[in-house]
Amino acid sequence: MAKVDVKVPDIGDFQDVPVIEVLVKPGDVVKAEQSLITLESDKASMDVPSPVDGAVAEVLAKVGDKVSMGSLIARIDSAEGGTPKDEAAAAKAAAPGKAPAAPAKATSPEKASAAPAPKAGAPVAPAKAATIDITIPDIGDFKDVPVIEILVKAGDAVEAEQPIVALESDKASMDVPSPAAGKITEIVVKVGDKVSMGSLVAKLDAGGQAGQIASDQEGEADAKEEEDAAEAPNTSPVAPRDLPPRPPNAAGPAIADFSGVYAGPAVRRLGRELGLDLNLIKGTGEKGRITREDLKAALSKGVAAPAGGGGALPAVPQVDFAKFGPIETVPFSRIKKISGPRLHASWVNIPHVTHADEADITDLDAFRKALDEDAKKDKSKPYRVSLLPLLMRAAVASLKAFPTFNAALAPAGDSLILRRYWHIGVAVDTPDGLVVAVVKDVDQKGVIDLSRELGALSEKARAGKLAPTEMQGATFTISSLGGIGGTAFTPIVNAPEVAILGVVRSKMAPVWDGMAFQPRLMLPLCLSYDHRVIDGAAAARFMRRLAGLLEDMRRIIL
Repeated sequence: MAKVDVKVPDIGDFQDVPVIEVLVKPGDVVKAEQSLITLESDKASMDVPSPVDGAVAEVLAKVGDKVSMGSLIARIDSAEGGTPKDEAAAAKAAAPGKAPAAPAKATSPEKASAAPAPKAGAPVAPAKAATIDITIPDIGDFKDVPVIEILVKAGDAVEAEQPIVALESDKASMDVPSPAAGKITEIVVKVGDKVSMGSLVAKLDAGGQAGQIASDQEGEADAKEEEDAAEAPNTSPVAPRDLPPRPPNAAGPAIADFSGVYAGPAVRRLGRELGLDLNLIKGTGEKGRITREDLKAALSKGVAAPAGGGGALPAVPQVDFAKFGPIETVPFSRIKKISGPRLHASWVNIPHVTHADEADITDLDAFRKALDEDAKKDKSKPYRVSLLPLLMRAAVASLKAFPTFNAALAPAGDSLILRRYWHIGVAVDTPDGLVVAVVKDVDQKGVIDLSRELGALSEKARAGKLAPTEMQGATFTISSLGGIGGTAFTPIVNAPEVAILGVVRSKMAPVWDGMAFQPRLMLPLCLSYDHRVIDGAAAARFMRRLAGLLEDMRRIIL
């Protein structure tokens, strides 16, 4: 029996990652690959597994500790003499009298070419050399994305870039392509599985292409490392929701201890984000496991107290509607299932105030109609000019004059992050619910370019094909109901933004010009804002500035 030190493995560039759960205690018997602790970096939760079978002799990490690669977290008494299972198996597999196989290591093309050539007549292992692992590529900040369709089966011949599986994120679907032509030897995932970047989905027999592909991948990896090293002094990581990570010495709420809870890392993290105490939630999954649906049910019933302390929301009474007459239960679309808790979190956490005003757009609408007529005559690709591109340009000019409205509240809540870029989110009505598409660098684009881009993004949104990057990074959002109707509404701030502009249908109204009433086209505007950041006077001035620009767009060039 020997003691094995368990250390934090390679977790990328992350340092000082908090321990959010300790899953074992001294005396527990564990298997190899069984999770011992859970970490939570800026962008993901991850488990640290046991390298061997044995009994936990000592747990050195506790909830709230900060660890990095190589940090000692536990010691395990193992009968395997301190040799992890995979290393022991590799040693056992090596034939007597032959040198053991060298560990796999990415090398540059130059290093690979310098390696000595195999001796003549030496046996070659063609089967393994020809197998390529098909993994999930970079899909942005999305984690645990469900597999909704498997497009091939084992034994199928595929071409390079042919889709293998289809995924569906919160707001879009995407295909995972084959990296090369060949034959599918194994499908590792099934419909309903949750995958993230790097997850293995299938194995491909690419024949002679495998070696070349591996070499290309190694070369790309080396180039990426060199590029990252060159850029490192001038860059900094960005945490989720476009906010910088909390400084290591920043004060914050204590991490809740969910060590005795049976739930996956993603569910635990969601519970913390929603302020729920998982210890008070009864799981309905297999063997009592807590699922996302359990969190949503607890949130709607108000039965789970916030993890940071304080009372829960009052429960909504449950009613048996069937006793009053026929009913039908219609499930929410995926977009509504995801957006509902997020909107609820924004509404609960942000003190909303809505300021209403109106702008005289009589002259602006005449100008828009003239642009729209020209757009219809475009022989290359006709497009439409709505009021929205003009609103976006006016909004950016107003945001530059009032930079607080383009800011984000720092995680500690004691400062503002002023963003020096202007990306406008636009709410798009789709059959499955509202989706916010983001138009980047609006300040650098004209009305015609914005009209074309908005048309393309709206088309993709309705088809559920928006890429993750096309839904991220907004600094201010516009939600327009002008094509439907209404007189006013209160849009919910899209955190971490601090303001959102709501627009309804314009109407003709009599306006006094000093001598008589004149018929003018008036546009109602509704601005919701975070009262922690913006006060009423600033909101009124912002809206007056916006209305003035819409009444005379020439002021934008001043």
